Amino acid sequence: MSVSNMKLKCGISATALVAAAMLLPGTAFAQDAAASAEATQEAPAADISSEGEIIVTANKRSERLVEVPVAVTAVSADTLSSAQINDTASLTRAVPSLQFQQGNNPGNSGFRIRGVGTQLFSLGVESAVGVVVDGVVAPRQAQGFSDLADLERVEVLRGPQGTLFGKNATAGVINIITARPSKTFGGNVEATIAEHNEYRVKGSISGPISDTLRARVSGFYNHIGGYIYNAAQDKMVNGNESWGARGKLEWDAASNLTFLLTGDYRENNAECCSRVPVSIVTPAMKTLLGTSVVASPENRTISNDNLSYYHTKSSTVSLQGDWDLGFGTVTSITAWQYYRQNDQFEPDQIASNPVRYVGAFPYSQWNNNSTHLGYNNYSQELRLGSNGSRDFTYVVGAFYNHLDLDRSLARRRLRCAAGTLGQPCTQTSADSSGFEGNFKSDNYALFGQVDWRVAGGLHVIAGLRGQYEKQTVTGRVFGPLVAGDALFPGITVNSGTRSRDDTAFTGKAGLRYEFNRNLQVYGSYTRGYKAFALDIDAQTRFDTQNGIAPEHVDAYELGAKWIAPGGKFDVNAALFRSDFTNLQIQSLVSDPAAGTFITVLGNAGKSRSQGFEVEANFHPSSELSIAANFTLVDATIDVPGQSCPIQTVSTGTYASNFPSNQCYVRSTTVNGTTTLSSAIIDVVGGNLPATPRYRVGITPRYEHDFGSVATFAQISLNYQSKTGFALNQDPLLTQQGYAIVDASVGIHTSDNKYGLTVFVRNLFDQTYYTQLNHGTILANAANPYDLWANVSKDADRYFGATFSARF
Repeated sequence: MSVSNMKLKCGISATALVAAAMLLPGTAFAQDAAASAEATQEAPAADISSEGEIIVTANKRSERLVEVPVAVTAVSADTLSSAQINDTASLTRAVPSLQFQQGNNPGNSGFRIRGVGTQLFSLGVESAVGVVVDGVVAPRQAQGFSDLADLERVEVLRGPQGTLFGKNATAGVINIITARPSKTFGGNVEATIAEHNEYRVKGSISGPISDTLRARVSGFYNHIGGYIYNAAQDKMVNGNESWGARGKLEWDAASNLTFLLTGDYRENNAECCSRVPVSIVTPAMKTLLGTSVVASPENRTISNDNLSYYHTKSSTVSLQGDWDLGFGTVTSITAWQYYRQNDQFEPDQIASNPVRYVGAFPYSQWNNNSTHLGYNNYSQELRLGSNGSRDFTYVVGAFYNHLDLDRSLARRRLRCAAGTLGQPCTQTSADSSGFEGNFKSDNYALFGQVDWRVAGGLHVIAGLRGQYEKQTVTGRVFGPLVAGDALFPGITVNSGTRSRDDTAFTGKAGLRYEFNRNLQVYGSYTRGYKAFALDIDAQTRFDTQNGIAPEHVDAYELGAKWIAPGGKFDVNAALFRSDFTNLQIQSLVSDPAAGTFITVLGNAGKSRSQGFEVEANFHPSSELSIAANFTLVDATIDVPGQSCPIQTVSTGTYASNFPSNQCYVRSTTVNGTTTLSSAIIDVVGGNLPATPRYRVGITPRYEHDFGSVATFAQISLNYQSKTGFALNQDPLLTQQGYAIVDASVGIHTSDNKYGLTVFVRNLFDQTYYTQLNHGTILANAANPYDLWANVSKDADRYFGATFSARF
């Protein structure tokens, strides 16, 4: 039974502070804060009303969006609020080519841009999609999944951005800009209430302390109740509670010198992420789940021991400074980041306490699978960027980053040798293991990019980044954890320290032509790089590992940006192609007979992402606006040696001339001894996971004034085509195309001091998944059709309302 056939439906060091003061740095992106804030608030990406004057910092300089030769989507805080986009994972609803693939916790969830991303259990690998908040790069993707509050705007840059934004970012960057302290006193508060016990409140207050000192304090609290019913526990699960606070102090030390000190703290406690059975055909599994669980695409009932959760804490302290020299601005960003995550996932996903007999499967209970992650990260960026629009503009700088990360894991599973299916039994054996490790990395880089108008409207673009990185991993794998246990299958006890370093040069070259200030075309070539990675995971050989190779990409882009006279219409379009070598991936090496599901880091042979994307905004009248986007992505990958889909039968044994895209056994003979591999598949031209070929979005919005009040109505339609979730191209792990419709109506005073919005998410109650898999318990070649899915709250229709006030 294939779901593809279902209609689914940072403490800052004294040295760094002194250096920053001596260099007199300032605004993170060297922009006129007041002008940019005004432009962004009054002209959100989906509602351009002032000749398209949206100011972005995609090139780490303030520029009009229409002049930036990069495929970038800029979304204002007001646009995010009106679409009820409250966290980074939800940005997919507003940004073409951005996808989110959910894992068991933030550490193994991932963003994808144009089909390319990083979804890995190992924390030695950085994400291909970088997340940057006020110029500070999140060192690991887990920290990038967070609530959005007190923003100015979000920019999503597509394609490799490593020249200016870091050593990685081979797929793109999510650039989040939060609001700065204001020169006049003011504040705002916003409260939301929605079905399933969802309560959100956020607010900020800002203003001057003196003529030269300004402050801003903001905070948020979110409570999202469970939306999955656990029959075994008689409770709703998969909810979360989060809160955070941010403070900013901005000091004008001189007329051309500004310092900005920011402190941010946040916590998230989530009872997440239990999977939902969506297709159960094995009689034994039906017995284990009980009669309360009826698997179907719309099922929202589970039956397990409710032992899955993740708790995160994060802090960021940064000092930004800006010294305006007239011709250019010196900028320094010194940052310290702290992140802690404790999580536990219940792999068996059944009620197995007390232990119940499940038959001859390698284990009867797997409840204990807990990990801890913690890191401290220090970074320093120093750069000089030219001011204003000139014939020759530039950004040059230096960057240093030090990461110190600790990670540990403990897991144990139990087995009964005999008993009655589904009934409590006496444990007769167990296997267990653990690991603990430390990962350190140091990265040094010099970078620069120029834009030179050589003749008429013709500009030459050139950029270069040189970098050096060293990584050291120390750790040990140990076990068993309990006397009498067996060592967890597939694990080798070991310990050791391994180091590795590398030097790389990447860059960008291109041309752009300005026909006028509101029309340009451009073409660019970018060489991207993502550093090698040493592994730090449950099966790591800390004594012998060499890690995986660096990832490289050659990216080509042709684009056009146009704002029609009067601002009635604007369009951004891009043709792109990115060719990756040694794409960093995570393979699932499974042996159903032993009940092992081990993940292994590796490099794919090659991968290609190519396609076309367009964003447009129509303004037929002062009251009606229509935002639309279309994305076509053909994202393929060649990756050998994957575990076969468990339902696939091997076609034979081969010693050479290995077949492609079919399951086989590889025979290897060394010194007269022949060994046979487990069944594998060499994928050639396969689809990258979680990458629909088509995405279409359209958002009409109508506003009308009635004297001192104004009303609006908005509908948002987002459609995506069929999506596969497995690197090995498992056809069972495929989701058909679907469309999600959101709607909202609201009223606000003409001065925007007070507003009320009523909204509905997923108006037509369309089911969709953020991940799909076979599960673990009882999954083998004989029982391949039991499917489990991760679902988000808005995979079901729900209603809510938001009240806002400004003063």
